[in-house]
Amino acid sequence: MTSTLNEDGGIRGPRGIQSVEVGGRLLLALVHLGRPLALKDLAQEAGMAPGKAHPYLVSYGKLGLIEQDATGRYGLGPLALQLGLISLQQYDPVRLATPLLVDLAQATGHTAAIALWGNRGPTIVRIEEAPSDVHVHMRPGTVASLRNTATGKAFAAFQSREMVLQALASEGHPVQPAQRSLQPTFEAELAQVRAQGVSLGIDSTLPGISAMAAPVFDVRGRIAMSLTVIGPTVLFDPLPDGPLARTLRSFAQMLSRRLGSPVPQPGG
Repeated sequence: MTSTLNEDGGIRGPRGIQSVEVGGRLLLALVHLGRPLALKDLAQEAGMAPGKAHPYLVSYGKLGLIEQDATGRYGLGPLALQLGLISLQQYDPVRLATPLLVDLAQATGHTAAIALWGNRGPTIVRIEEAPSDVHVHMRPGTVASLRNTATGKAFAAFQSREMVLQALASEGHPVQPAQRSLQPTFEAELAQVRAQGVSLGIDSTLPGISAMAAPVFDVRGRIAMSLTVIGPTVLFDPLPDGPLARTLRSFAQMLSRRLGSPVPQPGG
């Protein structure tokens, strides 16, 4: 790629093909709305006249990026779907999140961790030690309690109820097969997590150690992982609207966007 100079002598970014970028707005409109559209509506969403949009749609149709249904509406075509499948095959949320752990630990001054939902519930898979001399020793593979840890509560608030009940049963909290409700106090705590976008654990598993976790959502709007920061209670900011929570939510929101999530970050 080559760069050019602006009139004032500054460096301009690499040159692209303007017609490709203009036509790409039609594809972005279809992705954004998620349903087939008539020519007039699709052109309006893409910010162009129908007469200008139509030639692009004809070309995209020949490539298989767009196709018309029986009503004449335009939707994504077979090539677009194949590209989506390839993207899903390459999809690795942990690979995307791992480089950000260093930044999260630096930004908060606390140990940072990634957790996924495993066979036994929320499981720590990556850890980045705090940049300070105060470290919280954890190991990958640690399973977080749904009731007693910030990581567990983040998953309990956004994971499917069936999976939460199964994990609670494995923790020694048996539930009846037909019982889908949790204890009222736990339900209230999870409702607060959904509203604030972060969960909290103060001295819950180890005296003097606190944690805060935020959910990260995938392209289907489901919780894909949690980001957790852990540190000494005396240095920990537990406020859901404090600097620590805002920083943690911003990192979770960044990852959710990269994973294609359509879900707004709660509490943001």
